[in-house]
Amino acid sequence: MNLLKITTRSATTGPVLEIFGDLDYAGAPELRELVAGLTLRPGQLLILDLGGMEFCDSSGITALIAARSHAHAARADIALAAVPANTLRILGIIGLDQIFTLLPGSGPAAGP
Repeated sequence: MNLLKITTRSATTGPVLEIFGDLDYAGAPELRELVAGLTLRPGQLLILDLGGMEFCDSSGITALIAARSHAHAARADIALAAVPANTLRILGIIGLDQIFTLLPGSGPAAGP
């Protein structure tokens, strides 16, 4: 079990959340709370960088969907970056690869 750690940084396109460890039943509420507290502006892009994520269960998938809902409610967009292969496979099986923008690498560099 790897505890969840989330770091936040700003990019020119919007906030980038870097997720490390396990996005599971124990950690998913932390992501949901953090995203719910973000003030997004229309046209911004929220990026969830999953490059450091080691495990994701159904609670984690639900937290990703909640993040998408939060972004869309603010008329912003969301993208998942550096999605681990095992999570990418699950997203494909359940069709979420069709509703999330998937970026191959980490999110953009920090903004000014």
